[in-house]
Amino acid sequence: MTITKPNKSTSQRQSLDYYLKLTYPITFYPDPDGSYVAEIKDLNGCLTQGETIEEAVTNINEARELWIETAYEYGDAIPLPSSESEYSGKLMLRMPKGLHHRLATLAKSEGVSLNQYLLFLLSSATGKSALH
Repeated sequence: MTITKPNKSTSQRQSLDYYLKLTYPITFYPDPDGSYVAEIKDLNGCLTQGETIEEAVTNINEARELWIETAYEYGDAIPLPSSESEYSGKLMLRMPKGLHHRLATLAKSEGVSLNQYLLFLLSSATGKSALH
């Protein structure tokens, strides 16, 4: 008698490449030790950290790929990214030149783009809410 592992996949399952190309919202949290924690809430348990924001971004992207590849291999369900379709994720913001300069300088010192730095600041300021 042969016992086989049940396969949870269905005929509607997409390719692994499809799931790897999905874009999931990432939440960043500052850690008391000065590092940063990154989490993808849509993928239960998918989180990591990095000494800098840039390192946290790199690490969470690697963790996302490993999470999806493992779930796919075992035939587990892979949730689609959550979204709030009424929001585009784009925001035009005007600010004083001096503030713009200070923020750009801080982003450069962290080794990240101004956009990534602002996302981190906004995410930190709003608690545990994810930004798309």
